[in-house]
Amino acid sequence: MENQFSLLNKEQLSSKNREVFEKMEKNFGKVPNLYNVIAYSEHALDAYIKLEETPNSFTPKEVEAVNLVVSQVNQCLYCLSAHTIIARTTGITEEDSREIRLGKFSAEEKIDALVKLTEQITLNRGHVNDNALEKFFEVGYTKENLVDLILLIGDRTISNLLYAVTQVPIDFPIAKSV
Repeated sequence: MENQFSLLNKEQLSSKNREVFEKMEKNFGKVPNLYNVIAYSEHALDAYIKLEETPNSFTPKEVEAVNLVVSQVNQCLYCLSAHTIIARTTGITEEDSREIRLGKFSAEEKIDALVKLTEQITLNRGHVNDNALEKFFEVGYTKENLVDLILLIGDRTISNLLYAVTQVPIDFPIAKSV
């Protein structure tokens, strides 16, 4: 069927995307299935990787907290599964991941404020309550952080939408439901 996405093999890739795959395989040992689906486009894979690799003002732990919240709000099991694993490398335990996905983080006030604002921005498409925004700034985040947060939410939303539409097979241990 025209609307179904199967995983591409190397012969089906453009030379540009084949190079990206080879680099990913060398650096990470595999190409995650979601990136495989992005490779249906000659231009999207490179653009998406550039977006993901764009430096920002957050720690890796904060980035993963954002990824977990956005993926939970958007009900993306693929990204929840991937980022539960990735979050562990930043010190976020599986229990922490589950709490973050529920919209809070009791272990750290600063990340809790980030999680709550992220959830509001994602749920309400940018329309947030003033208390969440005030708390975000109160705990030490800046306007630069706010702009970077919106870019991170956009990044994760792209992958969440790609999974929702393509239903690519999940190639990570499945995240437990909350």
